Amino acid sequence: MNIELLRNYCITKKGVTEEFPFDDRTLVFKVMGKMFALADVEEFDGINVKCDPELAIELRERYAGVLPGYHMSKKHWNTLVMDGSLPEKMILKWVDDSYDLVVASLPKKLREELSNL
Repeated sequence: MNIELLRNYCITKKGVTEEFPFDDRTLVFKVMGKMFALADVEEFDGINVKCDPELAIELRERYAGVLPGYHMSKKHWNTLVMDGSLPEKMILKWVDDSYDLVVASLPKKLREELSNL
């Protein structure tokens, strides 16, 4: 996987924007203003995704390429290491799960707005 594939995948999702809120290297994908994925565009060595806390621990135990979220809440975020050990299909599923988790946590008004896009 590369940054272009990640970007193209994320921006096709409903209500998604992309920005560089932290610096000129960290590309952040948001749905309705809430982060669901981020990655370094210069050194694409990992993707941070939001994850259910219990599942986050299980995934870290099962896969060497899944680590506690780098510079994020270790409880709610995982870093997916881009070293080839994780299948692309699985990475994209976890990006989907992150998006869905964030959408589910949005206020009702924003969820309704998103469904009307």
